[in-house]
Amino acid sequence: MNFFKPVAAIALGAALSASTALTTFAAETTLVISSWAPPTHGMNAMMWPKLIKMIEEATDGRVTAQIKYKLGSPPAQFDLVQDGAADISWIFHGYNPGRFVATQLIELPGYEGSAEAASVTYWRAYEKFLKSADEHKGVKLIALHTHGPGQLHSATKVTKLDQIKGMKLRLGGGVSGAVGDALGATGIRVPAPKVYETLASNAADGVMMPMEGKKGFKLTEVAQHSYTMPGGFYRGSFASIMNQEKFDSLSKADQDALMTVFGEPASRMAGQVWDQIDTIGVDATNSTADNSLNSASDADQKAYGEIAKPIIEATISAVTAKGIDAKAAIEFIAKDMAAN
Repeated sequence: MNFFKPVAAIALGAALSASTALTTFAAETTLVISSWAPPTHGMNAMMWPKLIKMIEEATDGRVTAQIKYKLGSPPAQFDLVQDGAADISWIFHGYNPGRFVATQLIELPGYEGSAEAASVTYWRAYEKFLKSADEHKGVKLIALHTHGPGQLHSATKVTKLDQIKGMKLRLGGGVSGAVGDALGATGIRVPAPKVYETLASNAADGVMMPMEGKKGFKLTEVAQHSYTMPGGFYRGSFASIMNQEKFDSLSKADQDALMTVFGEPASRMAGQVWDQIDTIGVDATNSTADNSLNSASDADQKAYGEIAKPIIEATISAVTAKGIDAKAAIEFIAKDMAAN
């Protein structure tokens, strides 16, 4: 009789149990991540798992995290983290009008480059120029990132810039709101998770979002046609934030370990994910029969460049009033993005 197999199986099972127990025991701290997009959205399906892995590897498994949904609305995430109802979350700066001003520099039209390049540059610009504005006071800033170029998606095909005038568009706030106004559109402010029903009910004619929205928010069903501007009409600005007291409660070793992850590494990774999900959105558009991609003509690109100038000047003025050399920051962003 061969006793090896059952004995080996028992030993293997015991080893696996011990390994599992060790892993469980090693995770001394489990951080709660609050997220407001659907579980299938790239931020939840890709970005957070990657960040959790980075956290676990940096701390040798002592710190991990788990995602929880519906802890608060998208605009409530900053206060949610500041109050300790969640340890970590991501915020869209445009959801809190007046609260974030310096962050709008990265949202301006005219920058060329990927979301990864923009996100890396964004963190560097924060360290060099924007930190003094202290707009994330009350929480620990762990990453800054942007989505890809913001484009127009609508149920009716748009092929010319002047067709946007008179449209009702869902706009996320920040620079995108100013862009909608400048193009003669009527802005409708609803958080991203409400976009589908807003368009399905015909409360809006279209939406300005990155290409990822065609998949992430099912715009292939309700905003079949995309009108794209090279570099985008704008870029959306996000931050990943952590409760400061929770961070301070960690051991010095774990704090130091997390600081090798937070900042530029986490920003880069988030930007890479946005690039990936933008590509998925383009693929979804191209593979859906009644969807179309329509690029702005050279004439419309030039016209939009002129339309964008007052938006850029107004933003420079507002950020300068915060004590920041906004012109130098914009020059730095454009140059650094081009180099990435």
